[in-house]
Amino acid sequence: MLLGSPAQSKPPRANDILTAPHANMARKHAWRHTLPEQTYVPGIMGYRFLPVQPYWGTGGQRDSVPFGGYRNGTICGAHGAQRASAHAFAACRLFRYTECLEFYGELSPLMAEQPNSTPNQPRVRFAPSPTGYLHVGGARTALFNWLFTRRYRGTMILRIEDTDAERNKPELVNGILEGLKWLGVDWDEGPFYQSQRTQLYKDSAKKLLTNGTAFLCYCPPEKYVGGDHAETDSGPAQVRRVVRCSCRDGKPSSPDTKPALRFKVPMGGKTQFFDAVFGEREFSNDEIEDFVLLRSGKEGEDFGQAMYQMSVVVDDVDMRITHVIRGADHISNTPKQVLLYKALGAAPPVFAHVPLILGADKSRLSKRHGATDVNMYRTEGFLPEAFRNFLALLGWAPGGDEQFLRTSELLEKFSLDGVSHTNAVFDRPKLEWFNTQFLQKLPIEELLPEVEAELKRSGLWKEEWASSAGHEWFSKTVDLLRPRVRLLPDFSSWSRAFFADDFSYEQAAKDKFWKDPKVPDLLSKTADALATLPEWNHDACDQASRAVAEAGGVKAGLLINAIRVAIVGQAVAPPLFDTMVVLGQERVVRRLRASLKEFSAT
Repeated sequence: MLLGSPAQSKPPRANDILTAPHANMARKHAWRHTLPEQTYVPGIMGYRFLPVQPYWGTGGQRDSVPFGGYRNGTICGAHGAQRASAHAFAACRLFRYTECLEFYGELSPLMAEQPNSTPNQPRVRFAPSPTGYLHVGGARTALFNWLFTRRYRGTMILRIEDTDAERNKPELVNGILEGLKWLGVDWDEGPFYQSQRTQLYKDSAKKLLTNGTAFLCYCPPEKYVGGDHAETDSGPAQVRRVVRCSCRDGKPSSPDTKPALRFKVPMGGKTQFFDAVFGEREFSNDEIEDFVLLRSGKEGEDFGQAMYQMSVVVDDVDMRITHVIRGADHISNTPKQVLLYKALGAAPPVFAHVPLILGADKSRLSKRHGATDVNMYRTEGFLPEAFRNFLALLGWAPGGDEQFLRTSELLEKFSLDGVSHTNAVFDRPKLEWFNTQFLQKLPIEELLPEVEAELKRSGLWKEEWASSAGHEWFSKTVDLLRPRVRLLPDFSSWSRAFFADDFSYEQAAKDKFWKDPKVPDLLSKTADALATLPEWNHDACDQASRAVAEAGGVKAGLLINAIRVAIVGQAVAPPLFDTMVVLGQERVVRRLRASLKEFSAT
């Protein structure tokens, strides 16, 4: 186990590190581990005395040994401790700088190449931006990452990309976390926030300036904010021709302004990468702009905010991500990121771009197609496992005609090989079908907690149903109701009469089944007959009710429908005599007699 992993309870205190003698430091904080090549820290982290990003327990190589250095492939805690500076620990109390790094000799900082798309123990990440709640598309991406890493016994990291201070809101972060928890997608490390890692991005970008793969750009901000200057031919091919600014060649366009930092895209040639879903991909470098790494700084700043391409690659390198599974709308970002990996001396991860999710009209799924926030489906009453099953099949297939798949089956079958090349369509009726399937097929003991939560939400729950005879009654009642339930709130609305005595009579049911003038007398006689039954079971209720109908000279169906309205208030319900059994003799008789007031009122 690497030190600093989640199994380690807490980091050493900064004051201990700063004040302890070197000898004590060596005894207290020095460890030596020989590392396999694939865990060498990438070149971005090899910068001499580069302060390490302050976060604890991520499993990232730089967090494996507090305050250590590297020599001949070995972590040296004492050596790194000697080089630690007070500035390196001037972080907020929740985080710490682990150490300052330095590579020696011929030690290669490169990450190992990934031999295939399904290695053992992959490291993946889900990295939502809190500019909105957890969207259906984001939830599907998170689910695919989760299924992949759980099947191959890997590690899932949750990273919040919250660098957009104007649009990010704490409640949006909470909504994302709650949505993931409801969906059953857990994570092993994090959540980590990019807003707390800004210095790492700046230091890394400056390193690119040092090695010549980035340059200072003095062009006005409007030229690069929201996109770079490019021209498009009017011909049918619509070739994108990037206009390179003079700053790239060391000729500042406006030397009196603060510069931004841009990546120097190679002239000519192509950037290629392998996509585990779409196969080999290539992009002409002449169509890739010299994208911005750091914005120009405000007063008192050398540089401003790190841009998406820079921060995401630095994070993925630092967290040793082996597989990047994300939406196909990110394919255009990938060549830029591949160039960044190479400039930082790190091998790219395996990329897998999953198809987009469209609405029924085949346009990009949006609010106009209905709910897109995962938490809204939770509020509507969908079962999380049904939603998982539905989401998993949006752009992935297990290889057969199977539709109803428990989560254990998804984990057993999921692979990137089954991900489709074509976009998926969000079909609301199909989602409802999945929900009814799970409501009907789940083992009853797995369904009961969901129904209990719904009844508690609506104020109908009684603690006596949690144990012994009460629990047995609750289980039988839910089992009786579930074939006719579509969503969980149906248990507290449509099925209210089974859990509470204060229910109303549907007017349409009364008009249809209580219109015969004989009904009041028949209901009264049925109540008397049922009250005298020595045993309360299906057959006894059936025989007594039919006997009343026969004696009254009416068809049994007329009385059966009238009784249903009287005891549950509606025309549609589970089979009448099964309903009477679960309601119990005393309650059925009482409700039949109480219903007579409805006739006198009219």
